[in-house]
Amino acid sequence: MGAQPPLIAAMDLLLLETALFAATGFLVLGLSDLLVDLLWIARRARARLSGRSGRDALIDTLPVPGAPGRIALFVPAWDEADVIGSMLRHTLHAWGSADFAIFVGCYPNDPRTIAAAETKRDPRIRIVVGDRPGPTTKADCLNSLWQAMLADEAASGRPFKAVALHDAEDVVHSAGLRIFDTLVERFDLVQLPVLPLIDPQSRWIAGHYADEFAEAHGKGLVVREAVGAALPSAGVGCAIAREALQRLAARHGSPFDADSLTEDYELGLRLRRAGGRAAFVRLRSGAGGAVVATRAYFPATLAAAVAQKGRWMRGIALAGWDRLGWSGGLAERWMRMRDRQPVLAALLLLCGYAALLLWTLRAAATLAAGLEPVRIPATLRLLLLFNGGLLSWRLAMRFGFVASAYGWREGVRSVPRTIVANVVAMLAARQALARYAAAGGAAQWDKTAHAFPDIVPAE
Repeated sequence: MGAQPPLIAAMDLLLLETALFAATGFLVLGLSDLLVDLLWIARRARARLSGRSGRDALIDTLPVPGAPGRIALFVPAWDEADVIGSMLRHTLHAWGSADFAIFVGCYPNDPRTIAAAETKRDPRIRIVVGDRPGPTTKADCLNSLWQAMLADEAASGRPFKAVALHDAEDVVHSAGLRIFDTLVERFDLVQLPVLPLIDPQSRWIAGHYADEFAEAHGKGLVVREAVGAALPSAGVGCAIAREALQRLAARHGSPFDADSLTEDYELGLRLRRAGGRAAFVRLRSGAGGAVVATRAYFPATLAAAVAQKGRWMRGIALAGWDRLGWSGGLAERWMRMRDRQPVLAALLLLCGYAALLLWTLRAAATLAAGLEPVRIPATLRLLLLFNGGLLSWRLAMRFGFVASAYGWREGVRSVPRTIVANVVAMLAARQALARYAAAGGAAQWDKTAHAFPDIVPAE
């Protein structure tokens, strides 16, 4: 074969090196994902062989609490006037006559949220207006609610059994409080699944959250708990035993780290480091019924999704590395690696798409100018073939989990929605790296606008 023109030779070199880098990285991450899949499959198979169905247990199998107690619900609310009233009304209705109190954290410079929260008059609602103007951080707001809860206990003489966490846009499940009341007697942290609501106006951007949470909370956290790694809190749909939070407050001065962007994620790891136990709980409301879960609308625009995921990446993958380091056994380190890999995965995606674009341009040049096609080395061919198999497996697994949670139509949509998720991830990684590099001053609550459903979905 003759020598290629210099520009084509340079394009070939860049194409091959970029493709090799991306393919090697995808292989490593793909094998990690495959191991999680195999562990989940083995767990399901073991359950079937032991005589259990392997499916989620029913809520009716949950025993009654040994010592029923009062639950404090913390709802931090900065600029949530559009949703907080609806959320409070639904929560009071869903949890009915149960023994609980809702602490809503507001700011003195956010009168609209205060006014919206006050529209629902109920003795179980405590509106807590902090001393400092907002936004501070979500963790700082939660610490204010913690202090308000302690004052409430002192005034009433009635201690709380646990603290539940929800956001101002959450649709709580009517069985959630019962699960918390029962299981905080055995565990320091109880986490329910989170299932995003499908937004008909944003099936592609908001919809990709449904795909990711269906898989993460249908398989990922299940495997994480099974291998003995620390269970991070999702920050919503969870409850923490009061004594566990008191121990964290005694050790760190407050239960929530006000300097953290992802205080929910870190809370689970800090509890585990302090010797606490956590449980991820999947129960169904009845035979053939839905999983007991927290539901909410997620960001519906590209800018909002990038901002939210950028904060997650910056707090978990970048700042979390600095703040929490690497500790624990092999399983714990593996899971922390998986938590921190999204930035690397975004770089690999960028390289992969760049290689695909270069290959397309090279193929066009070959057809237009009659050039020899680029020669793909055998090693790279093998990598691409193997990664193609891993990708097919990954898409099939995602389809299965999404279809199980949302029906087969959303399962089908989840396959092309992977491209949307990749675009969001790449843009979010760029934002996370830029803000992490320029970090300075106090952390601030970087939140997105929220919506509450006009019609609450049936349980």
